[in-house]
Amino acid sequence: MAEMEKLPGKIKWVWALSAIGSLLVGLVVSGLIALFLPHWMALVALGLTLLKVVLELLAVPYRYRFSGYRISDQAVEISSGWLFKKQLAIPIARVQNVTLKAGPLLQMYGLQQVVVATAASSHDIEGLTPAAAKQLRDIIMARALEVKGNEL
Repeated sequence: MAEMEKLPGKIKWVWALSAIGSLLVGLVVSGLIALFLPHWMALVALGLTLLKVVLELLAVPYRYRFSGYRISDQAVEISSGWLFKKQLAIPIARVQNVTLKAGPLLQMYGLQQVVVATAASSHDIEGLTPAAAKQLRDIIMARALEVKGNEL
């Protein structure tokens, strides 16, 4: 069986900047709480915000270590998480659509997100280079069409 493909290292910067974005939102919320509620509530909100951001930043290397994907003839396999590990297998026959997306942070680092959609849900492979994302999309869709053609 093939090894899990690792995400590009640049995704760690995206995750870190996302944590910093969470800090900014938390600071705004804490400020609003300070304006309308007792100051101790604002301090609690600020403390929780800082704790969340620090934990998010500390988790980036571990998150990266356990994130990856693999494409086989039968399934798209996605691995993520470090404390709560998640290993997902999406049967190729269930794939209905593959979309490439890139928000501002991903675009800033020249990365894209591959979204694999089934009838019930969708699953992301975050942070691939545009060339790798397009190649992955083409492989998944070709295999899905091949499987669906064999079912007819």
